[in-house]
Amino acid sequence: MKATPFVSALSVGIALALAGLSAQASSHREAPFITQQPKVDATDFYMFNSYEAGRADFVTLVANYVPLQDAYGGPNYFALDPSALYEIHVDNNGDAKEDLTFQFQFKNTLKNIALQIGPTGQTKTVSVPVINVGQIGPGAGDTGALNVIESYSVKVVNGNRRLGTPQAITNAQTGAAVFLKPVDNIGNKSIPNYSNYADAHIYSVNIPNCAYPGRVFVGQRKDPFVVNLGEAFDLINIANPVGAMDAETDSLADKNVTALSIEVHKSCLTADAQHPVVAAWTTASLRQTRILKPSPNYSQPAQEFGQWAQQSRLGAPLVNELVIGIKDKNRFNASEPKDDAQFADYVTHPTLPAIIELLFGSAGVQAPTAFPRTDLVTAFLTGINGLNKTNAVAEMLRLNTHTAPVSASMQSNLGVIGGDTAGFPNGRRPGDDVVDIALRVVMGKLLPAAQAPSGQLPFTDGAKVDASMFDSHFPYLKAPLAGSPQ
Repeated sequence: MKATPFVSALSVGIALALAGLSAQASSHREAPFITQQPKVDATDFYMFNSYEAGRADFVTLVANYVPLQDAYGGPNYFALDPSALYEIHVDNNGDAKEDLTFQFQFKNTLKNIALQIGPTGQTKTVSVPVINVGQIGPGAGDTGALNVIESYSVKVVNGNRRLGTPQAITNAQTGAAVFLKPVDNIGNKSIPNYSNYADAHIYSVNIPNCAYPGRVFVGQRKDPFVVNLGEAFDLINIANPVGAMDAETDSLADKNVTALSIEVHKSCLTADAQHPVVAAWTTASLRQTRILKPSPNYSQPAQEFGQWAQQSRLGAPLVNELVIGIKDKNRFNASEPKDDAQFADYVTHPTLPAIIELLFGSAGVQAPTAFPRTDLVTAFLTGINGLNKTNAVAEMLRLNTHTAPVSASMQSNLGVIGGDTAGFPNGRRPGDDVVDIALRVVMGKLLPAAQAPSGQLPFTDGAKVDASMFDSHFPYLKAPLAGSPQ
């Protein structure tokens, strides 16, 4: 079928819009400075009422880091930064300030496996150059063949993240405050059944001041974000950006990420039963000062000291990609929600719809005419009245913990605009198609037709995601792709 002039021009416009989005792929490399620090680059943040059978009273929070991981990325793979502080913050009283913070810190221990090399009388003990020298697993403690062992601690802080006292989250079975992280999926010869191996690293945990044990998992996962990158960059190659949601390829289909996942009883997140809405975001920080050593070693290649300096921030998806101007992207990553008034113009007077109309208005594309864009203030900064609204005007991912979870088979991947109030922007589940949702809302889906002539078009990047692509149990994200599938 031959494309009409309107569809052809609209294809160009949406492709252009998606090029701005797709270069980062949710929050993959979304700001100039974070591209230099991939280990502290948050890629996606999820928070949702757990829909695993029997876990409806729990909330799952997942913060993904280290973008665009190639499964074959040896010999070092993608260990997290032991010099960084990774955090998930929860505001439960609506003031855009953290009331609870979960802090993750990592340690990478080199066993320095060495082999005897050379004939008798000339033998030398030589360190191996690879991360493993034999098969790994299947248990969490089966590390004999691993040359680098990754471990981590999780602490919870009440009140201000820097002034409160961190308390250790501990293994509910052993009482230990240190957890093993599974090594990345090197390949099927090194780890024959990676799913079982990774599942052995799901821990039941005791959380201070919480009467209910939670669960923690940290490890590599298949990148859950879905977007049509390649054709968007080619500008005119999206066949029909108002057509089928599953007509195009997921350009991240061959990528992994690293997930920090924690499941917490909702009563341990909310201020009380009368205030069920919580808001959350994830950050990663580094010490302010780094001195590079002229003769670095494995455990300390640099000297780091000073206060923590925040390098990345992520709440709702696509904000720093599609909303914040390039000149302020680094500043947004270093900011806190309580200070978001400084970015308000980007929401009330968004540039993306105007760019589309400017370039393709002759084909019938029209940006919304309502200013200020109170619909976007609702979507990005306050939450939805009667569902998940809070008092603060700040960019955070908001969740009503009283909303009943919807089973995977019944979820709408369009979330709230698809009639499923348990989905984005009431929290965010892995199967919520936030690209399509964001495109439709930015172009005026929530506005009257008189104020948004193009607002009811079914904008899509054509790369579909839904709940069927994920597990229906914690930690929900699929096992990572193997570096060697044979």
